[in-house]
Amino acid sequence: MAPSFTIPLWVDLVAVAVGGVQGALYAAQFHDRRMDLLGVAIVGVAVGLGGGVLRDLLVDAPLAAFSSDLYLPVATVAALVGMLLERVLARVQSLVTVLDALTIGLFCALGTTKAIDAGLPAVPAVFVGVLAAVGGSILRDVLLNLPIALMHVGSLYAVAAGLGSAVLVVLLRVDASAPISAVVCVAVTFGVRVLAVLFHWSLPEQRPLRGRRPA
Repeated sequence: MAPSFTIPLWVDLVAVAVGGVQGALYAAQFHDRRMDLLGVAIVGVAVGLGGGVLRDLLVDAPLAAFSSDLYLPVATVAALVGMLLERVLARVQSLVTVLDALTIGLFCALGTTKAIDAGLPAVPAVFVGVLAAVGGSILRDVLLNLPIALMHVGSLYAVAAGLGSAVLVVLLRVDASAPISAVVCVAVTFGVRVLAVLFHWSLPEQRPLRGRRPA
């Protein structure tokens, strides 16, 4: 597939900002962990930049986060906004879920698109999109010493990102506009993730295999 779309800087920065807000807002909920402002900010920055860094490493591209003076300040300011939002909107529990789903969708679209522009075939491009989508969330949970949400029953993080990424690849295959394809990818990923939370969708749990009882 030929390169189709160069990601504008402002689009990448929007994804970084949304990720930064979501990460800090998520981390600030854990009052029992006695995290200071710097700790919450670091989590927010990690979420804001993690998906993009992983994406660029996978496609062997220069790290966008270190190619401009804007990425780190945007991620930091967004993380500070996330902390303020947690204090003001502490009762709006759905905000974290909505921002989480939006972060996954944005990084999924950006990761898949950049992989395709780098010349990767469809299946590896979807793989890159999924890992870019969940990379920030994984790093967030590692920093917070929490079980990785990607592996929780009912999370459907990777499933949502995989479906969104696959839709984007298919749309580009049939010569759909790259920006429109990316928007559809974000919408699909966001929708599946939010619906999974609302209706408790999950994949079957892993269960031990049991042999037949002896006769």
